[in-house]
Amino acid sequence: MAKRRVPVVIVAGFLGSGKTTLLNHLLNNTRGARIGVVVNDFGSVNVDALSVAGQVDSMMSLENGCLCCAVDADGLDGILARLTRPGSDLDLIVIEASGLAEPRSLIRLVLASSNPGIEYGGLLVLVDAAEFTATRTRHPELDQHVRLADLVLLNKTDRADDADRLLSFVRELAGATPALATTFGRVDPELLFDRVRTPENGARQLSFDDLRAHDDCHEHAHTAYDSVTFTGQALHPRRFARFLESRPAGLYRMKGTVYFGVPGHRQKFVLHTVGAYVRLQRARWAAGEQRRTLLVLIGAGIDTRALHAGLDACAEPEPGGVDEQSMLPVLRYVES
Repeated sequence: MAKRRVPVVIVAGFLGSGKTTLLNHLLNNTRGARIGVVVNDFGSVNVDALSVAGQVDSMMSLENGCLCCAVDADGLDGILARLTRPGSDLDLIVIEASGLAEPRSLIRLVLASSNPGIEYGGLLVLVDAAEFTATRTRHPELDQHVRLADLVLLNKTDRADDADRLLSFVRELAGATPALATTFGRVDPELLFDRVRTPENGARQLSFDDLRAHDDCHEHAHTAYDSVTFTGQALHPRRFARFLESRPAGLYRMKGTVYFGVPGHRQKFVLHTVGAYVRLQRARWAAGEQRRTLLVLIGAGIDTRALHAGLDACAEPEPGGVDEQSMLPVLRYVES
């Protein structure tokens, strides 16, 4: 079974966009999960009504069992190592970038990390709807940040008279990246990570059936998003690689297992994508487990029919007859 990694989500946005409000929302509304918070800033930052001194490499425990620390860019890899040490049992790490931080640099730091306990969880960019024009004038690089994001939140829409027009404009800027409207940074935590549930027989990772049940039945209290479930048999590796490289607009995350059935590659492949980031990890099939492809796809404004059609087109009726060389396009995403 593939070892669970802690997703690292970078939250960026210019001053006043609502990053700390979003962070407090996650800390107060993610019950049964532990979050590590990295404040990439200096000065006093209010997190969950606690004043965290902007001292580099300081760490403190919050009342709900989460951890908070302040760190500069040079110490980020070290603090991630501390947050993922054995026994920390975190479900999510959020890096709150300073209002003037360059998101691209933080993305590079996370992707370049050799820490086996983490994985890239995406760049979430907050945009202030109430001050959109003024912010864009002061910071023309806002457009670039939106295009760089894996998920865009147009925040404070309750304070903007033209919120619908702004959302349409931000979606044009974002291109294929999903953009959602929010107030007070209220985003469903389940959009960002899969929490670990603790059933009667002890802790375990959320299974695909749990994910599917949650996505089908859960009424999201905050930001609405789309969730699509796909179940299929073996996929042709070259076709699936093309699908990964040209995913439909609005798709934010993909998670689940992929079966190729190609000779020499009949293992289970665990898929994790955020935006353009793709990772496949080999794993063993459990005894009696049916070999098939099981995926959950999450985003906003997804064309469900086109998504299913795209995945159906990846199907391979006779996987045993696929040449092993056909695996090359997907093997570049597989960890050794």
